[in-house]
Amino acid sequence: MTISLSAVKRDITGKASKALAKEGMMPAVVYGPKQETLAISLPVRDFEKTLKTAGESTIIELGGLGEMMQVLIHDVDRDPITNVVRHADFYAIEKGAKVEVAVPFTFVGESDAVKGGANLVKVMHELEIEAAPADLPHVIEVDISVLAQVGDQIRVSDLKLPKGVTAKADAEEVVALIQAVAVEEEAPITAPDMSAIEVEKKGKTEEEASTDAA
Repeated sequence: MTISLSAVKRDITGKASKALAKEGMMPAVVYGPKQETLAISLPVRDFEKTLKTAGESTIIELGGLGEMMQVLIHDVDRDPITNVVRHADFYAIEKGAKVEVAVPFTFVGESDAVKGGANLVKVMHELEIEAAPADLPHVIEVDISVLAQVGDQIRVSDLKLPKGVTAKADAEEVVALIQAVAVEEEAPITAPDMSAIEVEKKGKTEEEASTDAA
């Protein structure tokens, strides 16, 4: 899947680039092994739509800069209060070279252990892979139907990766596992100390008797 996005070269840099927001634009940069760092700007709405669709593992055809460039979204900076994108980094792909990216997992299927009341623990949420740009998957499916009982695990070596895709993580690293639900034990009920209660009652009676005598 290839997605197109248009940008323009940016002359304004530094704090002055904040003025772009008033025009619905955002600053960004493009760089790569064969690409000098290039300052650009592009519509915030277009970028948000592209990010939602492409994520960080889909090739984007970046136009408007002269020659069409194949890039990946490499880093995104958002405003901590409004969550609006403030800046983005694009990684320009070198033709013929493989790239390393983190691809998110999507968990599919049903686990008999989970249906029986056990917990599914997702240890990993994405996988670092290496592949040619044309072979990059948008997501990697993890079939949890193989998890039948408590203690069952899915490791990186168990994943069915698309052709041309190589995992960079250790083959024995755990992706997901089944864990028993912890049962909280109720604290035992302790009977009150009746002898202490009797002493208190006796003491109160003696005090009352002393008061009456006075």
